[in-house]
Amino acid sequence: MATDRPRVGGADARAADPRPAATVMLVREGGGPSGGLEVYLLRRAATMPFAPGAYVFPGGGVDARDADRDVRWAGPPPERWAGVLGVDPPLARALVCAAVRETFEESGVLLAGAAPDGVVGDTRGDDWEADRRALIDRSLPFSAFLDRRGLVLRSDLLRAWSQWITPKGEPRRYDTRFFAALLPEGQQTRDVGGEADRVAWMRPADAVAAVERGEMAMLPPTVVTCRELAACGTPRGVMTAERAIAPIEPELRRVDGELRAVLPGGAHHTLP
Repeated sequence: MATDRPRVGGADARAADPRPAATVMLVREGGGPSGGLEVYLLRRAATMPFAPGAYVFPGGGVDARDADRDVRWAGPPPERWAGVLGVDPPLARALVCAAVRETFEESGVLLAGAAPDGVVGDTRGDDWEADRRALIDRSLPFSAFLDRRGLVLRSDLLRAWSQWITPKGEPRRYDTRFFAALLPEGQQTRDVGGEADRVAWMRPADAVAAVERGEMAMLPPTVVTCRELAACGTPRGVMTAERAIAPIEPELRRVDGELRAVLPGGAHHTLP
């Protein structure tokens, strides 16, 4: 949530329309003798207008070209995703494409393969980096990127997790679908800079504990999601968890003189 918040409940409170967005929790089995579930987090640079300094998952707003029907596709079709996400098929297509595209742009991980049952083994190298940058500056459409490399988007590698809507009163609002995905075998995340100034693989419970100690900043959806991931225990547990997708829209309220995000159930979170 942005830092330039209007006064809650005042005449200057704005009700900007939320922009469709997608974010992906990349998960893996941790290294070392203890192992354990880890999730990939990015710290947004202090110069970013939305949530500066907060740790988030890779993701971003839907681009108009994400709905392009020319995107090479494998896995559940947009019509099936529409039922899961509660949207029409064109928006379902755009949300899934945005999830895959943004994950590649922000982490270097690509949920795509040369065949419907395959996945890219490595996305490092100057040629991949050139394509990633071209996607970011929108000089290369995602459909053309896949075509040129002979790849298909693997929608079956994503699992719908939740839907969060930025509270009314925020100048920048997003209607974000959260997805989970396993880190593909052979691929590695890369600190690609840009909107983030730090990256980390962390156990979700450790991330929540760091937020509670005041050592990390997170928006309420990220904190809640990390708690949910921690409860799953393993990457397999995450990908097989039963999920019911319903919109969650916190309210901005003053609690003990402090502006907080209050969830529908009454839990409230301090804002970073």
